[in-house]
Amino acid sequence: MTGTLAPSSASEQVAPPSGRARPPTDGPGGNRSPWWIALFLAPTLILFTLYTVWPSLSSIYYSMLEWRGLGQARSFTGLDNFARLLSDDLFWKSLGITLLIIVVTVPIRVGASLVLAMMLNDPRLPFAGLLRTAFFVPVVATTAIVGILMGFVLDPSSGPVNALLELVGQGPVDFLGSSDTALGSVMGVHVWKWMGVTLIYWLAALQTVPRELLDAAEVDGAGPWQRLRHVTLPLLTPFAIIITVLTVVETMQIFDLVVTMTGGGPFFSTMVTEVYIYDTAFGDGRPDLGYASAIGVAFGVITVLLIGSLTALMSLARRRQERHR
Repeated sequence: MTGTLAPSSASEQVAPPSGRARPPTDGPGGNRSPWWIALFLAPTLILFTLYTVWPSLSSIYYSMLEWRGLGQARSFTGLDNFARLLSDDLFWKSLGITLLIIVVTVPIRVGASLVLAMMLNDPRLPFAGLLRTAFFVPVVATTAIVGILMGFVLDPSSGPVNALLELVGQGPVDFLGSSDTALGSVMGVHVWKWMGVTLIYWLAALQTVPRELLDAAEVDGAGPWQRLRHVTLPLLTPFAIIITVLTVVETMQIFDLVVTMTGGGPFFSTMVTEVYIYDTAFGDGRPDLGYASAIGVAFGVITVLLIGSLTALMSLARRRQERHR
């Protein structure tokens, strides 16, 4: 009787209780060796150092030089380039245009793509997959090509948009040649081009909303608006913070679209900060790589402060919402 109840093997004697994780080992077949961790992290650390850390440190160094970018003639000027930046009206104008584009386009992209995602996430909607693909196609197109094509589409003499306007009795509009309409045209193309990215973010976030909660709310008598307000939107709040931050960062990288559509004109009406940095460093005038580096450093600091402030404000709003729930 006693022999029947005894463990039949050594493995049964050392087996952990059910549901408890087996601790990792440091033996020859173990996976906790720091050398293996360093080996797998090395490619990422090397590339990050070469393409992020080193260029950033170089930009800070160049920002303290008077250097045209040609030859070895350069002189250390300390913070003179940053003092010049404070009195540069064109820099502040370009920064204002960049912030204006963010203020106008980010809420449109985040809000409109959320509505589209909810519609496309409805299983009763026919051709939902085809519509998702249609909204995402502009994202995979090269931005420079999109900018050039939009120049033809919005052309005042032969573009299809002005042809339609003439059919309804409206005169041709020089969308990209007038300072009154150029910035709005660039914003519209930017929203259309990148709407698909924000849409994919929201579609992924909507997959995390438990269907059981929506069904339970419907059984309790909640209508579509009540289910949206009291179930879906609260669960999407953490994703809204991330999506908004990502959209702001993407919007600040509007260089290629502006260059191909307007080149920063007319009359600097679409001169965003990235284009101003490029023109200062490599433009048709006298190149000034030291001053362009100072603008780049200042713009990078402003970007970090903007993203940090936005993240802190949205996190604070989320915690306040959870306390009042």
